[in-house]
Amino acid sequence: MDQNNHPKEREEMANKAVQLFADGFHCSQAVLCACAELFRNEPPSPEVVAAMAPFAGGMGSSGQVCGALSGALATIGFTLGKTTPRQENHKQMCSVSYAMIQKFTEITEPHGSIQCADIAQVDWKDKDAVQNFRKNPDSTRKNCVRVVRETSNVLYDLITDKLQANS
Repeated sequence: MDQNNHPKEREEMANKAVQLFADGFHCSQAVLCACAELFRNEPPSPEVVAAMAPFAGGMGSSGQVCGALSGALATIGFTLGKTTPRQENHKQMCSVSYAMIQKFTEITEPHGSIQCADIAQVDWKDKDAVQNFRKNPDSTRKNCVRVVRETSNVLYDLITDKLQANS
């Protein structure tokens, strides 16, 4: 992936995702909102953004698959997916999605898995732990900030490579 084609645009997208996460969006929403508009002439609707909220905390605060990956896959669908039942998906949608999952596995390798519980290391049912995660700059939230940033960068690379290859 050649991030050198548009390094400023790539970095701005990642910075926007991190800022949206810092401002209060869940990781799933931050990745979608920062990344989707870059690849389409319109941002995701408020309803689509709201629909991404339950992916926070590893799908319903269960600690399962990280919401940043869910946001990335939603962005790929928003960019390359079909919008009517009889329409075809972009021919590269599944391969881009698969590549995103592989790259996300590499991003999260230091944490042991793609699971939110391993990355964030928070019991989402413990209000005090969640408060510490959100308010304490030394908390494991920094793991999530790194994952949101790197996910946005990889997503940029994957989608721009596919869109350029098909233009």
